[in-house]
Amino acid sequence: MNVSILGSTGSIGNSTLEVIRQNKNDFSINLLTAKTNYKLLLEQCTEFKPKFVYLEDEQSREIFETNILMKKILPSEITPYSTYLNRRKFVKTASAFSIATSLSLSAKALHNNDSSKYISKLDENDELNTYEEITTYNNFYEFGMGKSDPSNNSSLFNPKPWTIKIEGLVEKPLEINLEDLLKKIQIEDRIYRLRCVEAWSMVIPWQGFPLSELIKIASPLSSAKYIQFVTIFRPEEMPGQKRRLLPWPYVEGLRMDEAMNPLTILSTGLYGHDLLNQNGAPLRLVVPWKYGFKSIKSIETIRFVENQPSATWSMVAPNEYGFYSNVNNTVDHPRWSQATERRIGEFMRRPTLMFNGYEEEVAHLYKDMDLQTYY
Repeated sequence: MNVSILGSTGSIGNSTLEVIRQNKNDFSINLLTAKTNYKLLLEQCTEFKPKFVYLEDEQSREIFETNILMKKILPSEITPYSTYLNRRKFVKTASAFSIATSLSLSAKALHNNDSSKYISKLDENDELNTYEEITTYNNFYEFGMGKSDPSNNSSLFNPKPWTIKIEGLVEKPLEINLEDLLKKIQIEDRIYRLRCVEAWSMVIPWQGFPLSELIKIASPLSSAKYIQFVTIFRPEEMPGQKRRLLPWPYVEGLRMDEAMNPLTILSTGLYGHDLLNQNGAPLRLVVPWKYGFKSIKSIETIRFVENQPSATWSMVAPNEYGFYSNVNNTVDHPRWSQATERRIGEFMRRPTLMFNGYEEEVAHLYKDMDLQTYY
C-alpha cells in the first residue's frame, strides 16, 4: 500500500510511521511533509526513502535539500536526472494536498520536460557531476580568484528581487523583474558539458530557457547584430570587485546567430534548485560549445548593439582569449594544450571534443571562418 503522510514529524505522523516500521513489507511511502523540522524529516527519509518530500518553510527546505544532495541520502546519486524531474512532479502532488508553497524561481515558471534531444548528445561516459562539485569548484572572480572563493565569499550577495535591463537597439527598452519574466517563459531541463578554458570540465544539469525567447520579447531592430551582457556591479556584496584584477563590471558578448541557437540558454537553476550565488544567481548565460568564461553570471543588463561588443577577457588578454572562444581541441592556449581536459571527479584526462561535442549543432555558424584566427 502506498501511503502519504502530511506532517510526518508531528506526533500523529510519528505514530503512523511507527506502525509502518513494524509492517514494512505492507507499506511504501509516497510522500512525507513537514513544516520546519528538517532534521527529523531527513532521518525519516533516510529510513523510509519516500518518493517525494516537502517542507513548507523555505529556509528549512533549502537546508534540507542541500543535505540531500551533499550527503547523497536519496536516490539522486543513483538516478540524478530524476532528482529534479521528481521535484516537478511533486509540485503537482503538493497542490493536490493544498499545501501552501513558496517555490523556487525555476519551479514557479511553466516547465517543459521535453529536452531529451539535448540530453542525448551526451556520451555514455558523461556522468553528471555532483551538486557539491558543481557548487564548490567555480571561477567567479567577483568573489575571489580561488576555486572555493565563490562558495566561501558569496553569502552577502542578495539576488532577490532581481531586475533585468534590456536596452540598445530594441523597439522599446525595458526593465523587467525576473519573476515576472519567468511567468511568460517555459523552463527546460538541459544537461550540458561545461568546458573551462583552463582545461577542466563538468557535466551539469541546468534549468533555464532559450535565450531566443528573451530576444523575441526584446524585439531587437534589424540593425542589432550582437548582444552584450553585463554582470551586476556590487562591490559591497562582491568582494572581488573591490580589487583591480579585472575592469568591472564583467561583460561578455555573442553574435546574434549564436544567441538565437537553440543550445544557448539563460539558466535560473541547476539540479532543480535556484542557482546559488557562486554559480551566477539568479540568472546566467550558458553556451555549451564555448569556454566557460563566455557564460557570464549574475546578468543585470542585456544590450543589443550593431558592432562586436567588448568582452572582459578579450580586453585584458586578447592574445589568449578571443571574442568567439569556441572550444577547439586544435587551437592551444598560449600557455597550455587544449587537446585534453580533466573532468572534475576523475583522475585520468580525456580528449576534448571539437565545439565541446556540439559540432553538429553549431559548426555551420562558423562556416568559411578561419578558427585559428577567430579563436
